[in-house]
Amino acid sequence: MQITFSDDKPVFDGANLTVRFMARVDGEPVVCTITAEALEDHFGADSALEATLMSAFDKGRQRIRSVCAEALDQNDGEGVVLHSGLFRVEGMEPDRGTTA
Repeated sequence: MQITFSDDKPVFDGANLTVRFMARVDGEPVVCTITAEALEDHFGADSALEATLMSAFDKGRQRIRSVCAEALDQNDGEGVVLHSGLFRVEGMEPDRGTTA
Protein backbone atom coordinates (compact mmCIF):
# COMPACT_ATOMS: atom_id res chain seq x y z
CA MET A 1 0.00 0.00 0.00
CA GLN A 2 1.46 3.36 -1.09
CA ILE A 3 0.68 6.15 1.42
CA THR A 4 1.69 9.74 0.77
CA PHE A 5 0.78 13.17 2.10
CA SER A 6 0.58 16.47 0.28
CA ASP A 7 1.65 19.80 1.68
CA ASP A 8 -1.89 21.17 1.35
CA LYS A 9 -2.90 23.33 4.27
CA PRO A 10 -4.85 21.39 6.93
CA VAL A 11 -8.36 22.59 7.82
CA PHE A 12 -9.64 23.41 11.30
CA ASP A 13 -13.06 21.93 12.12
CA GLY A 14 -14.35 23.92 15.10
CA ALA A 15 -17.58 21.93 15.39
CA ASN A 16 -15.66 18.71 16.06
CA LEU A 17 -12.46 20.25 17.49
CA THR A 18 -10.28 18.50 14.94
CA VAL A 19 -7.82 19.36 12.22
CA ARG A 20 -8.44 17.65 8.87
CA PHE A 21 -5.73 16.81 6.36
CA MET A 22 -5.44 14.66 3.28
CA ALA A 23 -3.52 11.49 2.59
CA ARG A 24 -3.31 9.51 -0.61
CA VAL A 25 -3.57 5.74 -0.45
CA ASP A 26 -2.57 4.10 -3.70
CA GLY A 27 -3.28 7.43 -5.39
CA GLU A 28 -6.78 7.84 -3.93
CA PRO A 29 -7.54 10.77 -1.58
CA VAL A 30 -8.40 9.87 2.02
CA VAL A 31 -9.58 12.33 4.66
CA CYS A 32 -7.76 12.06 7.99
CA THR A 33 -8.24 14.04 11.19
CA ILE A 34 -6.43 14.63 14.44
CA THR A 35 -8.27 15.65 17.59
CA ALA A 36 -7.60 18.80 19.59
CA GLU A 37 -6.89 16.54 22.55
CA ALA A 38 -4.10 14.77 20.67
CA LEU A 39 -2.62 18.11 19.61
CA GLU A 40 -2.76 19.31 23.21
CA ASP A 41 -1.37 16.11 24.73
CA HIS A 42 1.46 15.48 22.27
CA PHE A 43 2.25 18.59 20.23
CA GLY A 44 2.17 21.50 22.65
CA ALA A 45 -1.22 23.10 21.95
CA ASP A 46 -2.29 24.87 25.14
CA SER A 47 -5.90 25.45 24.08
CA ALA A 48 -8.45 24.35 21.49
CA LEU A 49 -8.27 27.67 19.66
CA GLU A 50 -7.80 27.39 15.90
CA ALA A 51 -4.48 29.25 15.71
CA THR A 52 -3.02 27.21 18.56
CA LEU A 53 -4.11 23.88 17.09
CA MET A 54 -2.88 24.76 13.62
CA SER A 55 0.51 25.76 15.01
CA ALA A 56 0.75 22.51 16.96
CA PHE A 57 -0.17 20.56 13.82
CA ASP A 58 2.60 22.30 11.87
CA LYS A 59 5.09 21.60 14.64
CA GLY A 60 4.14 17.91 14.81
CA ARG A 61 3.43 17.32 11.13
CA GLN A 62 6.11 14.64 10.64
CA ARG A 63 5.05 12.56 13.68
CA ILE A 64 1.35 13.04 12.85
CA ARG A 65 1.95 11.76 9.32
CA SER A 66 3.96 8.84 10.62
CA VAL A 67 1.24 7.69 13.02
CA CYS A 68 -1.43 8.35 10.41
CA ALA A 69 0.42 6.19 7.86
CA GLU A 70 0.57 3.33 10.36
CA ALA A 71 -3.14 3.70 11.14
CA LEU A 72 -4.01 3.76 7.43
CA ASP A 73 -1.90 0.68 6.87
CA GLN A 74 -3.68 -1.14 9.70
CA ASN A 75 -7.20 -0.29 8.50
CA ASP A 76 -6.68 -0.96 4.78
CA GLY A 77 -6.52 2.70 3.79
CA GLU A 78 -9.82 3.92 5.24
CA GLY A 79 -9.92 7.44 6.71
CA VAL A 80 -8.71 7.75 10.29
CA VAL A 81 -9.29 9.92 13.33
CA LEU A 82 -6.08 10.25 15.31
CA HIS A 83 -6.94 10.34 19.01
CA SER A 84 -4.44 11.06 21.77
CA GLY A 85 -4.07 7.43 22.82
CA LEU A 86 -2.94 6.39 19.35
CA PHE A 87 0.31 8.32 19.83
CA ARG A 88 1.10 6.11 22.83
CA VAL A 89 0.64 2.79 21.00
CA GLU A 90 3.78 0.72 20.60
CA GLY A 91 4.64 0.06 16.98
CA MET A 92 3.51 3.41 15.63
CA GLU A 93 6.77 4.05 13.84
CA PRO A 94 8.19 7.58 14.14
CA ASP A 95 9.58 7.71 10.60
CA ARG A 96 6.77 6.25 8.51
CA GLY A 97 4.69 8.16 5.98
CA THR A 98 6.74 11.32 5.74
CA THR A 99 6.76 11.46 1.94
CA ALA A 100 5.37 14.76 0.74
